[in-house]
Amino acid sequence: MSPTIYTIMLSSLATGTIITMTSFHWLMAWIGLELNTLAIIPIISTLHHPRSTEAATKYFLTQAAASAMILFSSMINAWNTGTWDITQMSFLPSNALLAVALALKLGLAPAHLWLPEVLQGSTLLTALIITTWQKLAPMSLIFLSANNLPPMILLTLGVISSVTGGWAGLNQTQTRKIMAFSSIAHLGWMASITSISPNIMIMSLMIYLIMTTALFSSLIFSKSKTIQDTTTTWTLSPTLTITTMLVLLSLGGLPPLTGFLPKWLILEELITQNMSPLALMMAMSALLSLFYYLRLTYTTALTLAPNTLQMKFKWRFKPTTPPALMAFSTLSVFLLPLTPLILS
Repeated sequence: MSPTIYTIMLSSLATGTIITMTSFHWLMAWIGLELNTLAIIPIISTLHHPRSTEAATKYFLTQAAASAMILFSSMINAWNTGTWDITQMSFLPSNALLAVALALKLGLAPAHLWLPEVLQGSTLLTALIITTWQKLAPMSLIFLSANNLPPMILLTLGVISSVTGGWAGLNQTQTRKIMAFSSIAHLGWMASITSISPNIMIMSLMIYLIMTTALFSSLIFSKSKTIQDTTTTWTLSPTLTITTMLVLLSLGGLPPLTGFLPKWLILEELITQNMSPLALMMAMSALLSLFYYLRLTYTTALTLAPNTLQMKFKWRFKPTTPPALMAFSTLSVFLLPLTPLILS
């Protein structure tokens, strides 16, 4: 793909998301979602490989179905209440349909099966865009309609997603699929807190975006597509090895790293609302996710792959770690002391 066309696609992608995030009318939000979907289809299928074409087709079908459901739910609401305002969704069947549509749009379990397949058929950079930027528009719609979405549906989706994201990720050897299930698990945590505290949901989303961007940046820099590939990361850059290890532990939610903050606040809020069994299930599901993060940490930082003498010195030829990677990695590790500032 030529740089000009790629730039146009990325700017269309950004425009679609911004239109959805800034609109209060359902039709404008739907137009933004459609523009967003149509812009990323060529980006996914740039490889000219059957797998990338399949990924683009799967992505298009699921996103088109979800957008149609969103439009249908808003039309039913407008028919019954006479308003197209996103914040005024007061008709219960519309709200239930909207929650299901947004779950499909985001890839929340049990509507998650498209996400690992699409990421596996894309490049690492495209997978980064799908797991970060593409979550912004649906999450902004969830934030705007948080007071009207059925809490029971959101909590159910949240628990199923966090458990599925942990359980299904255990068996994966491809880093893109691991990141897909990581994304499902994190979105499950966000969905479970949405109806109780939308502000914590936004904070969790921001931290998730920072950590995922940091990890994908290191995977792109080291060209690691499988767990086996991560064993040679140390030859590229010793700094990268350490930062990748810390970012993985942060994604797992270990204190005193940044990733502990959203899990801590969400569990605290759930227990405050007398939802202790739910909080226990989510905490247990976090342990499942932690296993595959620790497995990646082990292969990245603690194993020495069979190597030749020349291989050991590869980092001398490319000593600089990208500044963006270092910035996101720093944020992924050191934000926990800022908790009082974030909460205020």
